[in-house]
Amino acid sequence: MLSNVPISAIRVFEAAARTGSFRDAANELHLTPSAVSHAIRKLEATLRTVLFERSARSVRLTPAGENLMRHTGAAFDQLRRGLEEVAARGPQLVRVHSAPSFAAQWLAPRLAQFLAAYPKLEVRLAASTDYARFSNDDFDIDIVYGPSRAEGVEVVPLPEETVTPLCSPSLGSSIRKPADLLDQTLIRSDVKQIQWHQWFAANGLEAPALHGMRFDRSFLAIATAVEGLGVALESTLLAERELASGRLVAPLAGRANDIRYVGHRLIYPRASRQRSAVRAFADWLVAQLGGEDAGSSH
Repeated sequence: MLSNVPISAIRVFEAAARTGSFRDAANELHLTPSAVSHAIRKLEATLRTVLFERSARSVRLTPAGENLMRHTGAAFDQLRRGLEEVAARGPQLVRVHSAPSFAAQWLAPRLAQFLAAYPKLEVRLAASTDYARFSNDDFDIDIVYGPSRAEGVEVVPLPEETVTPLCSPSLGSSIRKPADLLDQTLIRSDVKQIQWHQWFAANGLEAPALHGMRFDRSFLAIATAVEGLGVALESTLLAERELASGRLVAPLAGRANDIRYVGHRLIYPRASRQRSAVRAFADWLVAQLGGEDAGSSH
């Protein structure tokens, strides 16, 4: 039976099963959708079983298809790892997707450290608010803000972050207690999980009506606070460089109840963990943040 099944047909099947789309498989393999459909039908005829349930807009694996994909997917993962090991003499690429503020404020400034520690690795970094689609094999790792909705992946919660009011030194000199913020311009980050009303409640105060500037990205709120235009409620992790340089201060540190929470999570397909380059990046990232080895969480 095996001698009657060309490896090209198995490759087409694996791509279609992994992406859940004949069209996506065709794009990945540089074929036409009709060529993918023809190859799948020929494979089904050879195996004398139906591998996909077809509808007008989608395809789904049948139980037989799911069974074949378990073996085929594992085999292709092994093949990919073998090819990577053989090609390890040259640079290995780690494709990273990240939430924008984490990428701009924390990750990008530290990439030089990673590349110095792993000179044989290269990093491609993309940032957007969309979650990475691992099904089309565009990325190896995603760093997301907030809970993950992905399935079939490893999810590593990154260490807790502290959220506290941050401002320029000139504004900070007049802020000595939480109530002092009631007279300040408060900068809002719309997509932040921790908002001003939660911080005020944690400090026994009713939040004032907010009429100041509002942004949809933390890095914009931080940049605005640096310019002295108001007080931002932000993560000290994301504002680490600004705090270290003195461009921002945390006037109520030790004087108020700050909020700690898990803001970011590291996500990657389970099979990717076997790649040495992905493992190196994941472990380095978690170590830089003071957490445990990335392989120890699920």
